[in-house]
Amino acid sequence: MAMIKHNLKKGYDIKLAGKIDKVLVEAEKSKLYASQPPDFIGLKPRLEVEEGMLVKIGSPLYYDKLRPEIKFTSPASGKVIQINRGERRAIMEVVVESDDQDAAINFSKYSAEQIPNLSVDDIKKQLLESGVWPVVRQRPFSKIADPQAIPRDIFICAMDTAPLAADPEFLLENEDENFQAGINVLKNLTEGKVYLSVDGSKTSHTSAIENVQNVEVHSFKGKHPAGNVSVHIHHIAPINVGDIVWYVNAADVVLIGKLFLTGVYPIDRVVAVAGSSAKEDIRKYYKTRLGTKVQSLANEGNMIDDHVRYISGNVMSGRKITENGYLGFYDRTLTVIPDSRDRKLFGWLTPGLKDESFSRLFLSKLLPRKEYVKDTLIHGGKRAFIQTGEYEKVLPMDILPMQLVKSIMAEEIEDMLALGLLEVDEEDFALCSYICPSKIHFGTYIRQGLDILEKEG
Repeated sequence: MAMIKHNLKKGYDIKLAGKIDKVLVEAEKSKLYASQPPDFIGLKPRLEVEEGMLVKIGSPLYYDKLRPEIKFTSPASGKVIQINRGERRAIMEVVVESDDQDAAINFSKYSAEQIPNLSVDDIKKQLLESGVWPVVRQRPFSKIADPQAIPRDIFICAMDTAPLAADPEFLLENEDENFQAGINVLKNLTEGKVYLSVDGSKTSHTSAIENVQNVEVHSFKGKHPAGNVSVHIHHIAPINVGDIVWYVNAADVVLIGKLFLTGVYPIDRVVAVAGSSAKEDIRKYYKTRLGTKVQSLANEGNMIDDHVRYISGNVMSGRKITENGYLGFYDRTLTVIPDSRDRKLFGWLTPGLKDESFSRLFLSKLLPRKEYVKDTLIHGGKRAFIQTGEYEKVLPMDILPMQLVKSIMAEEIEDMLALGLLEVDEEDFALCSYICPSKIHFGTYIRQGLDILEKEG
């Protein structure tokens, strides 16, 4: 397998306690499953169901009001028992109670030999009607891909350098045929190239990657965020004004392949439970389903700490959920960390031997530990935005983080474009927020800037 190598110097790895054992087991079966519109940036959902309706796997639950062809379908067969709303009656969850029958809508089924010859229209129709289309997202703006667009290139990410994130290559184990079928589907959707990014720190790769065809493979070696798709796009084929590129996680490419090979909406997921608050015996990989309830993976009885924070995704870019919540559409990790309720008195005056720090404030910089337990405290409040020269050290892209955020604050559109806003996403600046002495949440401003650019066209 030919591979183009990239060695990145910038970045930072947060050494968190609570790693995942590479053991795959069956999760406790959940009775309830949910589809959650907030998982999708910019989505304006319109319901196709009401409480009490019976649905099958693959039945449409709601669609995008702005692009009605994009449908979101049921992860279980059974009855719609709840439609939960938030502020201004925004739809937050559509909850289905499973009848354990797994009745499913049948879509078109193809052999591996037929897939490379499928037309673009046939592929898009299958992906849209089945509800699998949302796994394909686009840059700029990181939203669900526009079905009417023709992407310049498509990027597949098979690595994740975020702390305690599930290993994408482990998720590809025994999925060789489905992964290749998914790639062949995506190949037909672009006149450009399909790029596959893999972890350059690995000496060998899973067979699904070793035997892959119809892609250009790039390896990235470096600290977080070396695994972010923005970094890959930046170093392989940067986005210019007017460009549209699509991107898909490797595990979601498998879902595309399964849809076309089986003709059934793929609901199976492998999800990792990680984090220092979870007992060691539950920190492993679980076979479960899309939209599963958190309690089927972890609950209070599995926790070490009294107060914990459940995160759908990783600690850098995941979303806070409750024990009664549901795992996000794109997430393959459930992370559990201590949820601290009290501030530490004179915390900044302590030696900090047990506290990890990017700066040289704590003695832990001289005597580093292998792992650190991190909680939800932010250790201070918002203050003046100061120039430190540190932000650039954790972003392996030719972008000036502080200048970019200040241009967004000032709503200077030309400066936003010149400083590279089209290339990035909130997750790329998570480390900037983490090390920021001013406690600025960079991601909030990045999304604000992207919304401004999209509105201005």
